[in-house]
Amino acid sequence: MSDSVRPEGQNDASAERQWFVIHTYSGYENKVKQNLEHRIDSMEMKDQIFLVIVPTEEEIEIKNGQRRTVQKKVFPGYVLVQMRLTDDSWYVVRNTPGVTGFVGLGTRPTPLEEAEVKSILKQMETEAPKVRVNYVVGQAVKITDGPFSDFEGVVNSIDQEKGKVRVLVSFFGRETPVELDFLQVMAAV
Repeated sequence: MSDSVRPEGQNDASAERQWFVIHTYSGYENKVKQNLEHRIDSMEMKDQIFLVIVPTEEEIEIKNGQRRTVQKKVFPGYVLVQMRLTDDSWYVVRNTPGVTGFVGLGTRPTPLEEAEVKSILKQMETEAPKVRVNYVVGQAVKITDGPFSDFEGVVNSIDQEKGKVRVLVSFFGRETPVELDFLQVMAAV
């Protein structure tokens, strides 16, 4: 077996588990993960290819006043693979349907630094879900909950950190700023 795809100075005996990034067609990350895991089983590569991860984080999406948790890809078009880089493992991953190639310098796959991998995995595990809002500053919204329920106003500011939105509501002939939770408003129709 040749050393053609191994990182510099690495031979068969010193081949170790490392993380690599593979590029996929955007939107096919989960399909590539499934295809690669199937190939690992069918081609008996469990001793060379260990883990396949699509980095995701939870995001809270609010539509029509309803809160839903969705999985958002952190790096669309990329999948992480933990493997020993050999000609065989490189061939199996590279020829998996949906994989367009390894991320690396020149023709050689470049392993991720251990700190990068730890940072990505930690972000996936511990981060609280982010709230995604479907309205912008200046947009007309309707208040759906609280003392100002059924009032309409205009979004004045959005605070992602606190999950709050400031709405200018007009009552008694004056515009008054009201701070509300993201769930308390929806886009006016």
